[in-house]
Amino acid sequence: MPSPKIILPKLGQESVWDYPRPPKLEKTDKNLEIYFNGTQLAQTKNGYRVLETSHPPVYYFPLSDILPGSLIPSDKITFCEWKGQGSYYHVQIKDKKVLNAAWFYSTPSPNFLPIKDFVAFYPQFMDSCTVNGEEVIPQPGGFYGGWITKEIIGPFKGEPGSFGW
Repeated sequence: MPSPKIILPKLGQESVWDYPRPPKLEKTDKNLEIYFNGTQLAQTKNGYRVLETSHPPVYYFPLSDILPGSLIPSDKITFCEWKGQGSYYHVQIKDKKVLNAAWFYSTPSPNFLPIKDFVAFYPQFMDSCTVNGEEVIPQPGGFYGGWITKEIIGPFKGEPGSFGW
């Protein structure tokens, strides 16, 4: 499998290849917003981001900053070798519903205890996700939930040819 051609970051940029493995959990006070079906689904300045080699950041929102009644528990369960068992939510506002569009960890591993019951969202299923007002680009590949902004550079896991990274 060919190695990725890593892009060197410029001033003010972060390379996902400088992120650690195992991943790092980091508090963020950036203004994070999500819109779904014409409604603000979530907004916080009290989020967390998970930084993992080759992946753009995944942002986690406290439940208190998510529109009440918009999350419907799902039966889907996955397992992350770093964070533990993940559970999912369907997202619904008015007549629009997306299945398994968000996930959380009710009993995360010790290094990720601060995100207990915080919620992450797949940006590709939302109308709009922003970081400090900048529209994000969803991480490539259907499995991943990273948020790409102009300050985050790759190449990113999920792009064509990245399966073996």
